[in-house]
Amino acid sequence: MKKLLLLFIALTLNSVQSQEIKTLTYFQNDTLKLDLDLYLPKKKAGEKIPLIMFAFGGGFSGGERTSEKDFGLFMAKNGYAVASISYSLYMKGKDFGCKGTLTEKIKAIQIGVSDMWQATAFLVENADKYNLDASKIFISGISAGAEIGFHASFWDYKLMNLYKNNLPENFKYKGFIGGSGAIQDINLITKEKAIPMLLAHGSNDDTVPYAAGSHRSCPTNASGWLILFGSYAVYNQMKDLHKDIELITFCGGGHEFSGYLFHEGQQYVLDFVNDVSKGKKFESHLIVPSKKGKGPGKYLFCE
Repeated sequence: MKKLLLLFIALTLNSVQSQEIKTLTYFQNDTLKLDLDLYLPKKKAGEKIPLIMFAFGGGFSGGERTSEKDFGLFMAKNGYAVASISYSLYMKGKDFGCKGTLTEKIKAIQIGVSDMWQATAFLVENADKYNLDASKIFISGISAGAEIGFHASFWDYKLMNLYKNNLPENFKYKGFIGGSGAIQDINLITKEKAIPMLLAHGSNDDTVPYAAGSHRSCPTNASGWLILFGSYAVYNQMKDLHKDIELITFCGGGHEFSGYLFHEGQQYVLDFVNDVSKGKKFESHLIVPSKKGKGPGKYLFCE
């Protein structure tokens, strides 16, 4: 029994030692300092490490980059680096709901996206220092962080970036992993710009629409009315374009499933990034009945 205990402790220590967490400042000026936590697997001689950028959720008003430490450690254990970033919480103390201001809501997204681009550029510039593969950078996020991921992937970088242009010309993320996110304009996802995606969303989400709908389910006469295209709308767009897409739908589920891929569903993420890295083609829609749901709703596949 004592030998088994010693073996378990040794294996645990070896697992911890095989991973490293570095806290780095990726942007700083007179008024703002932004850090990221870089989770690194054990170095292998002559082998560059793929990277997953991650943005936490919290409605652009709260949340912390340390909230998904288990995800960072899991991916590092399996050979992937993870950069969990802090970003500007522009909506802190403001209304990001129906009584808010539309322009302020869009500005919050734009600032968060610009911060993500800055973090990505920082790690591209320092790729050799941390043994990263700059040609295999994925982007991911939960809720507001998934909105950052969507827009960072498809917005015109030179037009929408609030900082200096410093990403490489024609830079493109390798793939996107999004939990309950959405994009403002579905037409930004074109055949030329499409990247492989893994998405998860509750079909009855009344915070971020599952298909096309209003953010926070606001009425059209609300000052904070914002149309968004969620995971199911994106899934259909990608199918029409014959591009690689995986969607997990929690039938009847709400916004409580926004973190699923980074908590219970980490293996889905690992399989996805492995498949993309190997150049595999795929298209799938996994339908999961939700015990927490509000009924099947309007989608026939949920009945």
